Amino acid sequence: MNALGKHLLLELRDCKNDILNDINAVKSALVAAATEAGASIVGVSFHRFNPHGISGMVIIAESHLSVHTWPEYRFAAVDIFTCGDSLKPDQAAAYLIQAFDSHSPSVMELKRGLLGAGDGELPHKVGGDQGSPQVRCSLS
Repeated sequence: MNALGKHLLLELRDCKNDILNDINAVKSALVAAATEAGASIVGVSFHRFNPHGISGMVIIAESHLSVHTWPEYRFAAVDIFTCGDSLKPDQAAAYLIQAFDSHSPSVMELKRGLLGAGDGELPHKVGGDQGSPQVRCSLS
């Protein structure tokens, strides 16, 4: 079956709670993970909750990375969704497991946009205006 994207769901348990409550550390880790995967970053947004916890997203031309942390439980939920076959989302996942010092991680992989058992690969084209990459996942 052909799929438009790969979606990794990370359950990061037994992390260092001080890392999970540090907005700069969490943001830096997600940006570095996107870079590690070979993604083109187009936007970054993070928020720290009071008294603890962080939610954030790194928008990439190829889709996104997102995180929600619960430092009080030493837990982080991370999504890595990539479109196309040129990225390395598994490397991004490995980077985040190490960055959050997770001693009990699990990773689930989902195929997104299953389109049937065609004979050829799906073309994923990167292109766009200068300085603003776009990914178009199409069948043409």
